[in-house]
Amino acid sequence: MSNSSRKAFLSPIIITLCVLAGFYIRGYFDSNRHAIRFFSGANKINSILEIIDKQYVDTVNMNQLIEKTAYNLINELDPHSVLIPAEDLQMVNEPIEGSFSGIGISFNLISDTILVITVFPGGPAEKAGILPYDRIITINDTLYAGKKNPDNQIQKTIRGLKNTKVKLGIQRGITDELMYFDVTRGDVPNYSIDVSYVVSDGIGYIKVRNFARTTYNEFLNAIAKLKSEGCTSFIIDLRDNSGGVMDVAIRMINEFMPARKPIVYAEGKAFSRQNFRADGTGSCQDSPLVVLMNELSGSASEIFAGAIQDNDRGLIIGRRSYGKGLVQAPIPLKDGSELRLTVARYYTPSGRCIQKTYQMGNASDYEQDLYNRYMHGEFFYEDSIKMIDSLAYQTLGGRTVYGGGGIMPDIFIPRDTNENKRVTSYYVQVENSGVLFQYTLEYSDKNRAKLSAFATYEELFAYLQKQPILDEFVVYAESKGIKRRPTFIEISKDLIVNFIHAIVVRNFFSSEGFYPVYQKDDVVIKRGVQVLKNGDWKPQAIVLDPILDEVGDGYGTGRGVLKFRDYQTLNRGQL
Repeated sequence: MSNSSRKAFLSPIIITLCVLAGFYIRGYFDSNRHAIRFFSGANKINSILEIIDKQYVDTVNMNQLIEKTAYNLINELDPHSVLIPAEDLQMVNEPIEGSFSGIGISFNLISDTILVITVFPGGPAEKAGILPYDRIITINDTLYAGKKNPDNQIQKTIRGLKNTKVKLGIQRGITDELMYFDVTRGDVPNYSIDVSYVVSDGIGYIKVRNFARTTYNEFLNAIAKLKSEGCTSFIIDLRDNSGGVMDVAIRMINEFMPARKPIVYAEGKAFSRQNFRADGTGSCQDSPLVVLMNELSGSASEIFAGAIQDNDRGLIIGRRSYGKGLVQAPIPLKDGSELRLTVARYYTPSGRCIQKTYQMGNASDYEQDLYNRYMHGEFFYEDSIKMIDSLAYQTLGGRTVYGGGGIMPDIFIPRDTNENKRVTSYYVQVENSGVLFQYTLEYSDKNRAKLSAFATYEELFAYLQKQPILDEFVVYAESKGIKRRPTFIEISKDLIVNFIHAIVVRNFFSSEGFYPVYQKDDVVIKRGVQVLKNGDWKPQAIVLDPILDEVGDGYGTGRGVLKFRDYQTLNRGQL
């Protein structure tokens, strides 16, 4: 693989790993105060810093030096212990808080111009009068159009404290004259369940992007909606879900578990063992279930899948998960920064720790793991994964499962090799140049009156399928300087048309329309539907259930039972 290909593969992975939410226990140190031990080495570090400050030949910014020293110190530990600067803490926490302070829009950069894609119903932007397809030209009287501003810089500028104002200069339609809006920032919902819909008769599909503080209520609403539409079986999609809030994951698992079934436990050197069990109040205890995972499913996703798999409650379909089984405790520091220190490991009900191997202080090799898996063929061939016999465990029903690095699926589905064959240089060019996405936006804008008249996304999709969209797109791409290449266009036509259809539908029906269209040929979802329809979703038990033993706790330790309802008396946490 060339360096450019390798970078292209790694970029989304590195970004995902940077935001990978750790299962961390908020409040642990509030309830477990220990005297701080002082080491002789600490005096050495302080002495060196003092000598540098007083005797070094040039003036040194001591605050910067201390900051770098602190980061280097944490970097000598495991890959998930991290020091978060004060200025980044709010943005790091936003994905799991369930809301943020902003104006309530989604946007894309098109030709260096901020184009409003979605205006959230009831949000500050809608109240101010901003519409989809408006172009943001100025922010607080500063020109942003035509400049290569990174997304995070735009976000920091438009977002801000609740009840503060941001002035936007908007270009609407074909007029060059700007319209100005003073938008008062407010709380904007940050939904973590992307979509729920009936994927087949009686089968409901729910895609969970992450485990935020609001996810459980979103999940209950999705379940209730699907049940009202006749669903009795469920597919929970945790692909690309890197984690989130601990108690949310436990509550969601509880919906599918009979009483007293173990869910997860955590334990560390100075971290007393904590066990979590189902309380028997779940609304889907008997519902057929499959869970979808891939190599970017981590932490809370692995707790969810591990509990389902170890209790033989349903089948896991997809590819081996990430392998994140370390527990971080958030420790606020005086300067507003936060140390998230690994204090324990978590274990699935069978006793598996699914944390993959790492070397202290060697984060670079750890971050290369997914790339190495890819190069080794693991994403395409199940037999490329070698299990270690010494890390074999037994599920409730007597099946063998393995620890030592992620959750292995019960049904392995390789990456879609046919899709790779459909990716030609022409497709890469129209995608990377932004022309493909730009066409969908201009098509939606030009035909807004016609497309917005459809009552359902199914009607809109049926209409789009009858239109000569591929031919129109090729002409459009040529006008943008991309040469027509008939052979490659024929090979990639399904990818191109499906992308255009899905994005256009999304522009009018949001995620509720996008996912059913975009995922209509998803082989992993299709396999989940097949398993549920055939009644093959539940592994057959071959041994007696040891978990209902009144003496032991179901984890093989003989310790006292901690029922699920007791979890709130412990420490709340984040995954």
